[in-house]
Amino acid sequence: MSRRNHFSLLLVRGDGSRVLRLNFPKALIVGGVACVVLSGAAIGVLAVDWAQLRRISRDVRPHLDRIAQQQTALESVDTKVRELGQEVASWRGIHARLIDAFGPEHAPAARDKGIGGPAAPAETIPGHLVPRDELSRLAEHIAQESHNLRTLDRLMMRAAKILATLPSRWPVRGAVNSEFGNRASPWTTEKEFHAGMDIRAERGTAVRAPAAGSVSFAGWHGEYGHTVMIDHGNDIKSVYGHLSRIGVSVGQRVESGRELGLTGNSGRSSGPHLHYEILVKGQAVNPSSYLWD
Repeated sequence: MSRRNHFSLLLVRGDGSRVLRLNFPKALIVGGVACVVLSGAAIGVLAVDWAQLRRISRDVRPHLDRIAQQQTALESVDTKVRELGQEVASWRGIHARLIDAFGPEHAPAARDKGIGGPAAPAETIPGHLVPRDELSRLAEHIAQESHNLRTLDRLMMRAAKILATLPSRWPVRGAVNSEFGNRASPWTTEKEFHAGMDIRAERGTAVRAPAAGSVSFAGWHGEYGHTVMIDHGNDIKSVYGHLSRIGVSVGQRVESGRELGLTGNSGRSSGPHLHYEILVKGQAVNPSSYLWD
C-alpha cells in the first residue's frame, strides 16, 4: 500500500530514540476531521434553534396566560348562562299561574322550546367548550318570556281596572251585628236568610262608597228604608240600607270614599246600623269576601 494514502504518527522520547510509530489511513483522518466539522456545525445550529425557542417561549407565555384567563372567564360566563337559563325557565310556571288567574288573553306558546343536544360540534378554545347552544336557548327563552311579560302587563292593567271597581273597603267601621246567611229572625222565632251584613254604627255616621261606580237607585225601598244602590260594573252592585239620609242621586258618578248618606234606623230595623249587601249578577254574596281594607 502506498504511503501517500497514509499518515504516520511517530512517538519519540526526549533523547530522540523512537518508541512507537502509528500509521493511519488518509481517508480515516479526513473522515474524522469532517465529522468534527459537521458536529460543530450541528451543535451551532442546535444552539441557534434553542435560543430561538427560548425567545419564542418568552413571547408566547403572555398569550398563554391570557388564554388561561379567558378560559376562566368563559367558564364563569358558562355557569352564569346556565343559572340564568334555569331562572328564566322558572318564570314560566309563575307566568302560567298569573295568566290563568287573570286571563286568558293570548295564551303563551304551548310548545316548550327547552330542548337539549347540539346539532353540530361547537367551536372550542383549548380546554373549553364555548356555550353557543346555551346562549341560543337563553335568547329564545328571554324572547318568549318578554312576550309573556307584555301579555301579563296587559292582563294586570285590565285586572287593576277591575280591582279598582270591587267594593273592597268598609262603608262604615264597626262591629258586625248580624252576618250574611241564615239567622233567627229578630221579630219571629223563624229562620230567615240574611242577604247582607249589619254593621253597628251610631245614627248619623257617614256611609262612604267602598269603590267607584254609578248610583243606580237612591230612595225608599220597602224593608230596607232609605236605600242607595251603586253599580260598580262587571255585574257587581252594592246596597246600603236603613239610612237616615241619602246624599246622592240616581245616575250620579261616585268615586271610592265618596259619602253616600248617613246611617239610621229606617225601614224594618231594630236599631241604628248599616245593612250592607253585595250583589253579583243579581245574586247576594257574602260581603266579607270582598272586604280587604
